[in-house]
Amino acid sequence: MNIAEALRYGHVELNGSDSPDVDSRVLLCYLFDCSSSYLHAWPDKLLTEPQQTTWLALIQQRKQGQPVAYLTGQRGFWTLDLKVTADTLIPRPDTELLVALALEKLKPAMRVADLGTGSGAIALSLAAEQASAKIMAMDFSMAALQVAKENAFNHQLSNVSFWRGSWLAAIADNSLDIVVSNPPYIEANDVHLSQGDVRFEPLSALASGVDGLDDIRLIVVQALRCLKSGGWLMVEHGYDQAQQVQQLFSDAGFSDVSSRQDFGGNDRVTMGLVAV
Repeated sequence: MNIAEALRYGHVELNGSDSPDVDSRVLLCYLFDCSSSYLHAWPDKLLTEPQQTTWLALIQQRKQGQPVAYLTGQRGFWTLDLKVTADTLIPRPDTELLVALALEKLKPAMRVADLGTGSGAIALSLAAEQASAKIMAMDFSMAALQVAKENAFNHQLSNVSFWRGSWLAAIADNSLDIVVSNPPYIEANDVHLSQGDVRFEPLSALASGVDGLDDIRLIVVQALRCLKSGGWLMVEHGYDQAQQVQQLFSDAGFSDVSSRQDFGGNDRVTMGLVAV
């Protein structure tokens, strides 16, 4: 089997996927440790017997629904290539909005907490952009924190500390300048939890109570206590939750509450200020 034949096989086997050709190219690039241009330049390149065996296994795993990011063990986010495992949520492009909004407020030497850091995508992106900031990457999962630590080491980011805990329960009052979070926000009975890639992602990083807002309620209350005057809370949420999340912010006492849209035009991040 050569590269062209391998790609055709992937296309046929993955025809039930939303993106069979993209999935095939990404997996074959992973197998060859090459760029996509290599596949185009060398269509007649033969796979070795071990490569062919691995290729067939990768395609069958993807056909069964395993996310490409878990098969390759990596996902690009912001400017970083990050290790991901089944212990972490797969970073998604929409979450880059949270990074962009935080960077608009982030100044040198500020203290920032990223709640539910997972692979460290948000925390490490902020750390890479503002080297003098003090970033706290927090998660309840030790397995996820280990992945985040490895990603920080791989990108030589020394301005990040890692904390295990339940949101901000152990953090001192008035000690943070910015709190960011992509918390669980899917309704517990949402049918999408049994579809697509999310079937394989950690449920604790996805679902949060009957209305999906249990964790956001906790974060809003705790963040008001931990943020300094003039500090910002920024939380990602579902496309149809902006009004409810804005109300939670306002009820808690945040000012300048607003929601910002993702690349698809959906309200995706709500932010609020602790009044001076």
